[in-house]
Amino acid sequence: MITDLVKNVGGDIVQVEGLMGAGVDPHLYKASEGDVLKLSNADMVMYNGLHLEGKLEDVFERMKSQNMKTIAVTDVLDKSDLLSSTLFESNYDPHIWFNIEYWERIAHFVAEKLGESLPEKADMFKENAESYGKQLQALKAKVTEQIATLPVDQRRLVTAHDAFNYFGEVFEFDVVGLQGLSTATEAGVKDVQQTAAYIIDHKVKAIFIESSVPRRTVEALQAAVNSKDHQVEIGGTLYSDALGNPGEKEGTYIGMFEYNVETIVNALK
Repeated sequence: MITDLVKNVGGDIVQVEGLMGAGVDPHLYKASEGDVLKLSNADMVMYNGLHLEGKLEDVFERMKSQNMKTIAVTDVLDKSDLLSSTLFESNYDPHIWFNIEYWERIAHFVAEKLGESLPEKADMFKENAESYGKQLQALKAKVTEQIATLPVDQRRLVTAHDAFNYFGEVFEFDVVGLQGLSTATEAGVKDVQQTAAYIIDHKVKAIFIESSVPRRTVEALQAAVNSKDHQVEIGGTLYSDALGNPGEKEGTYIGMFEYNVETIVNALK
């Protein structure tokens, strides 16, 4: 998501390389020797922060101590805007890209940081961010209209892990993740039983797998629900912590968001 955003803001001026591709889980991602070399040779490194890239924290800290330009894009957000984690004290939910307004704010922040490094191109970065911001505003209007066709009492989103809380906050969904905020923790039998009870109690029609999380836990959840004489469908695959393949609609942030909303609304109807 960050790679896509920086490409939109940087345009042809900036050479952008993302280390995490389609279907890669950032919670579990470990840097290879080649990755560390790429990071060390970069003029600037942008990452999410808020412990999303949990296995890379030490790498980023070392780079900062060597005065290398590393920027957590979530630094622009006020802590009061963030959803706190009930599992980790003083930690926040890192999946901020599911709030489109926050993503627009980050686009302007990225333009500012790129402009500081290349002052002669600062105006161009600012213009790119403003242009991209208009696309994001159009995206929000479009998906808001689609979601409005789904009654509020049917807006119950059950997924593999807790990636959609910002989405739920903005669009009035009750969000239930089988795993916590990080996929580093496995879902246990108790998690499956509690979530199955929620699905049955609220007559949820469909649950969703995620492109960056193994599908087995959601399939186990479906089996647990169906064993209690309540049929629940797997409504499709959502993109949560990663985009789709480059060149496909879901390979961009805007395309991913549109695809997710269409998938959710169609399945829950």
